[in-house]
Amino acid sequence: QVQLVESGGGLVQPGGSLRLSCTTSVSIFRLYIMGWYRQAPGKQRELVASISGITSGNRTTYADSVKGRFTISRDNAKNTVYLQMNSLKPEDTARYYCNARYLATGYWGQGTQVTVSS
Repeated sequence: QVQLVESGGGLVQPGGSLRLSCTTSVSIFRLYIMGWYRQAPGKQRELVASISGITSGNRTTYADSVKGRFTISRDNAKNTVYLQMNSLKPEDTARYYCNARYLATGYWGQGTQVTVSS
């Protein structure tokens, strides 16, 4: 059974930082496209950032709303993907989900809550 376990969420003041982690049990992790999505109450789940597999050079993409503030990275030796979130805003408040995708296979984590509030 493949598992994706997110951690690192919490309550932070506007302007603060958090680092999310997602550790997976997928084999050949280095080939997977890893993504961070978020879903706020009453809204659709949206892609925040993604990083391609090693065969595509670990290319990164970001939603316009987080460019320059968030950074996605991966450690293939640890089967882990990270999302460094800086200059957080109240509108970043959401549940953040990790996704692993390779060819026609995809997996989701259970999510971790991020709340940005003073």
